[in-house]
Amino acid sequence: GQLPTWLQGTLLRNGPGMHTIGDSKYNHWFDGLALLHSFTFKNGEVYYRSKYLRSDTYNCNIEANRIMVSEFGTMAYPDPCKNIFAKAFSYLSHTIPEFTDNCLINIMKAGDDFYATGETNFIRKINPQTLETLEKVDYSKYVAVNLATSHPHYDSAGNVLNMGTSIVDKGKTKYLLFKIPSSVPEHEKKKSCFKHLEVVCSVPSRSLLHPSYYHSFGITENYIIFIEQPFRLDIVKMATAYIRGVSWASCLAFNKDEKTWFHFIDRRTKKEVSTKFYTDAMVFFHHMNAYEEDGHIIFDIIAYTDNSLYDMFYLKNLNNDFEKNARLTSRPTCRRFVVPLQCDKDAVVGSNLVTLPSTATAVKEKDGSIYCQPEILCEGIELPRINYDYNGKKYKYVFATQVQWTPIPTKIAKFNTQTKEMLQWEEDDCWPSEPVFVPSPDAKEEDDGVVLTCVVKTDPKDPPFLLVLDAKTFIELGRAIVNVEMHLDLHGIFIPQQDMKTESE
Repeated sequence: GQLPTWLQGTLLRNGPGMHTIGDSKYNHWFDGLALLHSFTFKNGEVYYRSKYLRSDTYNCNIEANRIMVSEFGTMAYPDPCKNIFAKAFSYLSHTIPEFTDNCLINIMKAGDDFYATGETNFIRKINPQTLETLEKVDYSKYVAVNLATSHPHYDSAGNVLNMGTSIVDKGKTKYLLFKIPSSVPEHEKKKSCFKHLEVVCSVPSRSLLHPSYYHSFGITENYIIFIEQPFRLDIVKMATAYIRGVSWASCLAFNKDEKTWFHFIDRRTKKEVSTKFYTDAMVFFHHMNAYEEDGHIIFDIIAYTDNSLYDMFYLKNLNNDFEKNARLTSRPTCRRFVVPLQCDKDAVVGSNLVTLPSTATAVKEKDGSIYCQPEILCEGIELPRINYDYNGKKYKYVFATQVQWTPIPTKIAKFNTQTKEMLQWEEDDCWPSEPVFVPSPDAKEEDDGVVLTCVVKTDPKDPPFLLVLDAKTFIELGRAIVNVEMHLDLHGIFIPQQDMKTESE
């Protein structure tokens, strides 16, 4: 095919790539050592490159030829030859886990630099052109967090907004929203932007010993949306996991009888909206988008009724019969919540406070809290991406992978949230990854541009390829076939040519 001449830049992707080291194997697919790969578009041609993230975790494991650093689903133990004192010390030092820097989930831009990110307090700077691994940044040196999301947001000035969980002060567990500035003052050019990191606000955890797990958060023009779901980490269990010989993943539990709480933080006052909003128990990983309309916040997420998704990816389940046997007990559902922020204080108990045309409801309870029920937009999509120029604004389109009852995507979908129409791309024996939308330089409409996705073939003899679709029509413009074994990746970003620092810089 033919690629548009304006498509100049690099698609940079991240995901787990190595699951066996020597005789040791990871238990979970999300534990594998991070493998970066990139597709660079230059004058109608595509160049491919891949490289393992040379994290401290990677170096330590490769040198020992076994898994030496614990990951979320795999606990690593010291050398059996160690004496009893060294072993006892090792047990004690693991009560506050020293987390891995195997940053395998996403790529983040901060200032002019790019970082591989996971969900711990470590991120790794990388060179987006050569994929070499540069310095390690520890968030906890700048803000008191032990965990942070790998789905940050970027404001119009290019500042990074992210959230992390602080379990540092025992008994004062909280969620922190923090901002990393896009640039530093002229006279401090040598300093990193992390030195100017500021905490925007904090939300105390409803349960001090059981903070909620979250993978992303939402943002509108004036608000931050944080969802506290009953999919929780047990801090006491985490502190003793090493001694008990279990993984940290086993310390995560879903309670289907609890509520899911919505927190809205005013970006101007940095204070939380005082009304309590909640919905039924659910598990979710990805926000799609959110915006404000006539005194309401509207936010779209992809949610499940249980946590079966995580369990699917234990490697013992990923065998030849995976496609047949891996059945989700809950299908991903795209839910739209409509939350009235300006509600009438004298509204009758039991009345629906949503005044916009939607089947979503927000019902006032006796105690003044508001029970929200979503409108179901569609089912069976995951890994959603939008045109980021519409982030926090009213929008139409989401680009996503399509899954049925198994967690492996078989199609790419374009969904219109307003008309509910869906366009699809599929081909036999293909597993596409998260689709990334790239707007065309003279875009007039939301879907003017292309969609990029890496496609792995189910038959190892068939080579994988990068697929380029016209975002409007979903017609294939071209594909670049790559003669390598490509891994299934998770997330990534497109870096336009002008945002790439040249080697000399």
